[in-house]
Formats: sequence, structure tokens, C-alpha cells
Amino acid sequence: MLVAAVRIKHPRTQGGAMTIFLDSAGSSLPPREVLDEVIGHLRREAEIGGYVAAQEREADLEAGYGVLAELLGASPDEIAFTDSATRSWLTAFDAVPLAAGDRVLFSEAEYAGTAIPILRRAREVGASAEAVPSDQFGQIDVDALKDLLDERVKLVSLVHVPTNGGLVNPAREVADAAHEVGALVLLDACQSIGQLPVRADELGVDLIAGTGRKWLRGPRGTGVLVVRREAAARMTPRLIDLHSAEWTAPDEYRLRDDARVYEIWETSVADRLGLIAAARHALAKGLDVIEREVGERARRLRDGLGALPGVTVRDQGVRKAGIVTFTVDGVAATEVRDRLAREGITVTVSWASSTLLDMTRRGLAEVVRASPHYFVEPAQVDQAVEAVSRCAR
Repeated sequence: MLVAAVRIKHPRTQGGAMTIFLDSAGSSLPPREVLDEVIGHLRREAEIGGYVAAQEREADLEAGYGVLAELLGASPDEIAFTDSATRSWLTAFDAVPLAAGDRVLFSEAEYAGTAIPILRRAREVGASAEAVPSDQFGQIDVDALKDLLDERVKLVSLVHVPTNGGLVNPAREVADAAHEVGALVLLDACQSIGQLPVRADELGVDLIAGTGRKWLRGPRGTGVLVVRREAAARMTPRLIDLHSAEWTAPDEYRLRDDARVYEIWETSVADRLGLIAAARHALAKGLDVIEREVGERARRLRDGLGALPGVTVRDQGVRKAGIVTFTVDGVAATEVRDRLAREGITVTVSWASSTLLDMTRRGLAEVVRASPHYFVEPAQVDQAVEAVSRCAR
């Protein structure tokens, strides 16, 4: 189904009707060059074996560090490849030293996949984990953050774009405030890389965790981690192997001195090549162009849904991105999702358990989440609005 979806301009349902794909915040549709890289390399591995096939692409794999560095406003030695945004985030978080009495701050929009590790590790070492309140717009309250910051805060974990709504948190302001007390800032850019310019040199954050499968349109099972040099000197990598370190004597080893110390040896070469191709594709189109086109489609969808009786748009924030969330009076989010699916429209549901603090604060158990990428045509956005209107009747 994936091959068929990419080979033609517009994917179709089994019955032949046009499909409207509004789930790039989940797992987007890869462009042709990404598909070609992944499938082509798997075929090459079947012909000559994985080791030799990887050796043939050694130069391309090495060049990938520069490609991702260009995309993310970093240096090639500050880039590590991983298998997911979660792996990137956990690897970085686990390397930040924490001891009894230390503090970790995070936003109310924290994703469960990162909030749970924060709570567990804080409990294990005797540190405290504290949520920073949201402001009246739903984004992290920078003034409240400043009031909470002191020299005991070792890390501020910030979700750039929450999974359950389209706001963009003020990463630069958070980084500047955190650095006043010497705290590191770990940016969860899972929902922003590929739809917005996300540059470490401009945002001022110390660590960035991202995925390939969402807005960047790369393969599943791919991720990227940015570790700025200044932050690296204060961190202790914990998951290491013969790729991240060299065994130099019977009882001695030497760690790598770049971000690749956060990688492990085993990886899917085909998927990594696909991720590099996806990054090149995004750079070629231009992140400013992508942000504008995604923003236009999201606004069109938001405005259309907002005009429907019985439909409530749930998005927050001063600056909004490509995620659009809504509810339909008297209709469960899962039922809306399923009805739209029957009309060839792909959306998903975001549950309270994924962003417990934010959803509880707003009194929401679930929302329908739509996320149109630039390849979605404006007319398709309008068709989706019409389909939602039928759900609301």
C-alpha cells in the first residue's frame, strides 16, 4: 500500500476514491526519493550482504551528518543518528547528571513518553520533577519559569510543538532563562522538525531530539539527536558500546569525543539513508516555504472547522503550527475518526493519557487531531471540513 501511495500523485482507497491524508503528525507519507533509497538499499543488501552494501554507501552515510547539521543549525560533530525521537530524548536525558536535591522542570504539555522517565529518574535519585504552569494562551509561562528557576535546576525539558495541539512554545525565551542559572535545555522537537525551521544555533537550546517519520517525511525507525559541544562537556553517556567507545586496554576504554558517542553500532542502514534523503528533500524545498505552506493549510482547516455548528477547535498558542485539534459535540473522537476514514480521510485521536497535565487542565479526555502537510491540496482541506460537518449533524 505504501509503494502504491507514493507512486501516484494522490493515494486512493481500495475502492478507488481519492484519500486525504491528514496525519503527518503521526507518520507522514515519504517522498519518492526516500522510498527509493530505503527499498533500493534493502535490495542491494539482498544481493551482496549488509556489510558490503553499507561499505558501498560509506561516503553517503558520512555526508549525512553534514546534511542533518545543516537542517538543524548545528555542526556535524554535534549530530547523532538514532532509531526514534524517543530514543534520542531518553539517551540525552539519561546522560544529564542528576543527584539528590536537584530539580527538573518541564512544561504542562509534556508528552507521556518523556514525562514518565522524568518522574521515574527523579524518584530514583531523590531529585524533584516540577511542571511549569501554562500561560493564558496555553504555552509555557516564561515568567512562571523564571520564578521557579534556581541553581538546583539541572534540566528544563521543553516540548516545542505539543502532540495534542498546534501551538509553538517559545524555545528561545526558555533557553535564555534556563541558562541564567546554568540549566541545560532539552527540546523535544518530535512535532516540529520538518514543518518548522528548528535550528540549535537560533533557538539556543542545548539538546534537540527529533524523529524522521513525521513532518520530515522520513522512514519509521529513524531519529536524530543534537548535542551542542558546550552541553556535551557536562554530560555522561551511559549506554555505550564498541561504536561509541574504543577498548584500549584490558581494563580501559576511551569514549568518542563527538555526538556519535550517543549512537550504538547496530542500525538500519537503509532507513538511515532514507532519513538523509528526507532531510535533503526538506532543505531543497526550504523550511521557510514548508512552514508557510503547512501554516496556510492548517489555518484553512482551523477556520473551516471553527465555522461549523457543533464543532470546537481546541488549538491554543500565540504562534500556531500544522496540528489542528477539535471535538464534535455528542460524538466521540474515535467515532469521528472512523467516519472520516470511511470517506477516505485519515486523522487520528489524541488521548488525555498522552498529555495528562494539559488535557486535565483543559477538561478534555480526547481530541481529534488533523495535521495537513504541504502536499495536501487546499481543495482537500475543504473536503475534510465538509466531511466533519456531516459528522456534526
